[in-house]
Amino acid sequence: MTVAWACLIFNFSTSTYGPSFSIGFVHLILEYLRITVSPGGFTALHHLIRKLAHPAEYAIFAMLLYGSSSAYEPFAWRPRRALWCFLFAAAYSLTDEFHQRFVPGRTPALADCGIDSLGSALGMLIFYLDNRIFPGSKTPPSSRPPGKSNIFQWLCSRLNFGE
Repeated sequence: MTVAWACLIFNFSTSTYGPSFSIGFVHLILEYLRITVSPGGFTALHHLIRKLAHPAEYAIFAMLLYGSSSAYEPFAWRPRRALWCFLFAAAYSLTDEFHQRFVPGRTPALADCGIDSLGSALGMLIFYLDNRIFPGSKTPPSSRPPGKSNIFQWLCSRLNFGE
């Protein structure tokens, strides 16, 4: 799943998903919701959505890296593992921007790497907070009281990824 997400990020950096794609996508959503926005408001909204996509995709990427980096207690908080996942995701964002140098219609920006890295840090913060809020849910299922689960285990069970 982690490799598939990395490939998806790479694919989002192609010319197919440039500004012209997202402009049409935002227009479609606004039309569906029957919302009218001034041209200046649309430009700001479009820019905001494009920039918010960066931290979202990298938060998910860092969380997938974290969960897949250990078969034993994949959701238990390990600061060193979190740091390595953050650094790997941040490095991957640099390669993503480097890739965009060679894609017609796309421009690389170090600011995007910063936004991506913030998203990676957000993903690690979510794991940290999950472990602070649900501290007992990282124990093996056999020794856990019934119904005791964290949000990631619940989501995985709903998506049939197992526990």
